[in-house]
Amino acid sequence: MTKRTDWQIEPGQALNGEAVVPGDKSISHRAIMLASLAEGRSEIDGFLEGEDTRATAQIFAQLGVRIETPEARRRIVHGVGLHGLQAPTAELDCGNAGTGMRLLAGVLAAQRFSSVLCGDASLSKRPMQRIIDPLTEMGAQIASNGGRPPLRVTPAQSLAAIDYSPLVASAQVKSAVLLAGLYADGETIVREPQPTRDYSERMLHGFGWPVRIEPGRVSVSGGGRGTAMAVRVPSDFSSAAFPLVAGLVTPNSELHLRGIGIDARRTGLLAALRLMGAKLEVRPKSLGEADISVYYSSLQGADIPVDLVPDMIDEFPVLFVAAACAKGTTRVRGAAELRVKESDRIAVMATALRKMGVTLVEHPDGIDIVGGALDGAIVDSAGDHRCAMALTIAAGCAGSCSTITDCANVETSFPGFSALWGQLGCSIKESTNELS
Repeated sequence: MTKRTDWQIEPGQALNGEAVVPGDKSISHRAIMLASLAEGRSEIDGFLEGEDTRATAQIFAQLGVRIETPEARRRIVHGVGLHGLQAPTAELDCGNAGTGMRLLAGVLAAQRFSSVLCGDASLSKRPMQRIIDPLTEMGAQIASNGGRPPLRVTPAQSLAAIDYSPLVASAQVKSAVLLAGLYADGETIVREPQPTRDYSERMLHGFGWPVRIEPGRVSVSGGGRGTAMAVRVPSDFSSAAFPLVAGLVTPNSELHLRGIGIDARRTGLLAALRLMGAKLEVRPKSLGEADISVYYSSLQGADIPVDLVPDMIDEFPVLFVAAACAKGTTRVRGAAELRVKESDRIAVMATALRKMGVTLVEHPDGIDIVGGALDGAIVDSAGDHRCAMALTIAAGCAGSCSTITDCANVETSFPGFSALWGQLGCSIKESTNELS
């Protein structure tokens, strides 16, 4: 017998106040990994206390790294160096974390011991061939279930540097290759068809590894050493996207978000929303962070430029909600990657929004959404945390009560989401249902 968590949401009142957003998931994953592979004691402040990032920390503990938790959102990592990881005594469970699994594959491919990377039902359906191929080219030995998890990694004789050009722009593929490149003989190069998130290369540089960052290309030389450092994790822009859009589409709302990470390779949603007429203010407060204020806006449909897609790939579910609330048609193309995320996010959001009365047309790599009034409905998030949160915002704008099914995975990236929504004026009533 399994259990499913559903949310019942009444149409919301105006959302007002300050929204506190958890730490950045991408940076939290990488901070644990690189601190573990560095030498010395690293402190991480602002760590995301989500299920995905905790899974990554637990895996490195299984690999022999001592990780302390002096208080919530802080970690002290006693790095063991590139060659100090130890053989695990059990499978390494990544939970729902595709980032964790793909990046870990790059690290484990170079170890002198065998390991198995597994995950939950959702992660077990996600494609891993995109990292298996380049890692195998480097000499890694990785077996999979038809290109999907679990990944069984056995020791390789050695890893060789490669000059790799991914067919699809992906920060996870780039990162997996670069992490394996730390162990390879020679200089490993990744050439990007489009710029993607640059957290891995920037953090590698911060920890002292020999990485070179150039337009369209990043490279790392094997055999270097990383040195412990202090890492400050800003609030997660992808999590901030939900209250941000909620403030724009809920009448009479005004929300303020503090200390949000605004890496240029992450904030394409801001540009897309501005094209749609969003009223928002971004006030930089320190390097890489800003306070953001949003105000209810009469959004207009827009054609989303293809070159924004890599910089907002995780924000499309909530953009689809903004489009459903806008006047006119919003068109998205070049986003086929959405088909292979935690769910097929185009299909999941299209099915749910149709049930809520939205007129739309699906395409293999995108969607056309005609904005209008939303109806309350029972809709399925397919266990996808970002779809569940996006549909919560849609439900708050609907004409009657809605139920969103299968929402438990919101805890993977945004612990406390329900409580925050209640504080802002939109209550979520949670129920747990037994499934046979």
